[in-house]
Amino acid sequence: MDLTLEQRQVIYRARRGLKELDIYFDPYVKHHYVHADLDEQAVFKDLIAEEDPDLLDWFMEAAEPPSINYKMLIQKLKHYVHG
Repeated sequence: MDLTLEQRQVIYRARRGLKELDIYFDPYVKHHYVHADLDEQAVFKDLIAEEDPDLLDWFMEAAEPPSINYKMLIQKLKHYVHG
């Protein structure tokens, strides 16, 4: 499967170097991102543009994500890792 330039950029930007986030982003990028519909890919692109402290708060449920789309995708990413 050939990736678009935008997909390659998103995959690259998803690498955070922060274990707490990479544990969720890596499996999604490797197994689900390119097969996701365009809407989900867009939400993921927006999500990874957010700051790491905010992402950590949302994933650890210390704060509520600013959009329902973020919340739903975060739940999906967590499901992929934790079942």
